[in-house]
Amino acid sequence: MTDEQILALLNRRDEAAVKEIERAYGRYLHAIARNILHNAQDAEECVNDALLRAWNAIPPHNPKNLATFLGKIVRNLAINRAQKQHAIKRGGEAETILSELQECVPGGQSPEDALMGSALAEAIRAFLDTLPEDKRTVFVRRYWYAEPVWRIAVESKRSPAAVTMLLQRIRRDLMDYLLERRWMQ
Repeated sequence: MTDEQILALLNRRDEAAVKEIERAYGRYLHAIARNILHNAQDAEECVNDALLRAWNAIPPHNPKNLATFLGKIVRNLAINRAQKQHAIKRGGEAETILSELQECVPGGQSPEDALMGSALAEAIRAFLDTLPEDKRTVFVRRYWYAEPVWRIAVESKRSPAAVTMLLQRIRRDLMDYLLERRWMQ
């Protein structure tokens, strides 16, 4: 079933849409949640919560890319869950990933920061477009899909140290890119 057909089911409030989403994107959504949470049961709950959020969001939203829309919901839910789980015990993978990016992405909780979020996301997308495909893939796998460095290393035929160094260089280049465009002071 195509994304357009799934969206049509959601717009009609047809419960078959949820089954179609699970069929088309279930493995993808579970992979994102498992990479962040490292627990199959938590990942399952996160995906279920994401399906409910998607059900409630469509309509009025009508995403152009359903996979990205669903992936973003699952990713945000999983990160929030991981942060709550690690509030007492620090050092989880999600915190490591977020701390790696913290140095090159301005943060904060003010309304102004929230408004600038989409523009910053666009700036990061533009930066990623400047990277060769292999570097962009490593960056996205680490910071979007929350894959561990060792898995990226194996699948990209690099050593973990080489992947770590590559990620460091990409983050430095991202910081330079954002500084040039006055995103950071």
